[in-house]
Amino acid sequence: MIIPRHLTRHLQELGRYFPILSLTGPRQAGKTTLLKELYPNYRYVSLEDPDQQLRATEDPRSFLKHYDYNVIFDEAQRVPELFSYLQTIVDEDKQPGRYILSGSQNFLLRQNISQSLAGRAGIARLFPLDFQEMAAANLRPEDYETAIYRGFYPAQFDTGVPARLFYPSYVSTYVERDVSGLVSAANLNTFRRFLQLCAAYAGQLLNYSAIAKAVGVSAPTIQSWFSILEQSYLVFRLPPYFQNFGKRLIKSPKLYFYDTGLLCYLLGMQSEKDVFNYYQFGALFENLVVAERMKRGQHEGKEARLYFYRDSNQVKVDLLEETPSGLILTEIKASRTYRDSLLANLHKVGKIARQTARKQLVYGGDEGFEVKDAQVFPWFGLPAS
Repeated sequence: MIIPRHLTRHLQELGRYFPILSLTGPRQAGKTTLLKELYPNYRYVSLEDPDQQLRATEDPRSFLKHYDYNVIFDEAQRVPELFSYLQTIVDEDKQPGRYILSGSQNFLLRQNISQSLAGRAGIARLFPLDFQEMAAANLRPEDYETAIYRGFYPAQFDTGVPARLFYPSYVSTYVERDVSGLVSAANLNTFRRFLQLCAAYAGQLLNYSAIAKAVGVSAPTIQSWFSILEQSYLVFRLPPYFQNFGKRLIKSPKLYFYDTGLLCYLLGMQSEKDVFNYYQFGALFENLVVAERMKRGQHEGKEARLYFYRDSNQVKVDLLEETPSGLILTEIKASRTYRDSLLANLHKVGKIARQTARKQLVYGGDEGFEVKDAQVFPWFGLPAS
């Protein structure tokens, strides 16, 4: 099944200007499928293939003489030696879209690009499916519990593999291929426990000291491991909004998973019923909506400035976005029944902000409408600004 991806337009635009395209994103997000569909005349080379990796490492000049134009190098970070040679080649001939580099380990790929290919590579990121992509392919679930539990990786919809079978294999592959080169072998099992503990913090304020104590490693190690998860596009940390509203503000970030199916697996859930019965059910719904906003922005090629707001009096709003025209305040509630009281925090923070602020509510219902001075969106309907 070919699922049209919104990133296509942004990727094609980059290809008109840059000699090298870089496409990153988590494993199984559909990067290879998208690239092969968009560029059917390009030669595809996987640098996870031991033979290709050896050729590229031992004799990069000959390798790139053979693969000189219109080539996709998948998992390009596996051969960092190539990047300086690519720099020389594209400086001599800047044909747009000459090479495409894809990879699932963003830290290594970005590091090599920044060192050798700065200004020469257009960068795009592909994440698991967003709601608009799913709706266009008639794949969006009827209820959000199913959406949260099943997750959004395209491979599940291609093959019909159940979430309970997909995610154990996914985590094993991720730890063995992406983490094993960044974490010592002795710490891999501890890293798995850390990953499971992160799931308990989804939608919550992070306490690094408490996590370090629970896992049994130092706080600097925990910070390093969070960076690995972020660079692998499994989680992201949403920063608090520090603009001075004349209030004492919370300074810890909140943690979210890009894919709620992975989150549910790490929490030990076995079905959609476990989602509804989870004691932090509201946090799962919040994660669903915030991750959707992040994915949509990236798929449209937009770098959104997203935060949350919370002060010492527990006045809060779940999502705050800075835009040239003012703030966008978004409150997220799992309730399927709309009540005016769901807007209370939006009005409080709107008054504190003392500037133009657009107010939005995402709730668990299926209908969108306007009420008072706020826009109400269904659980699948939050737009990218």
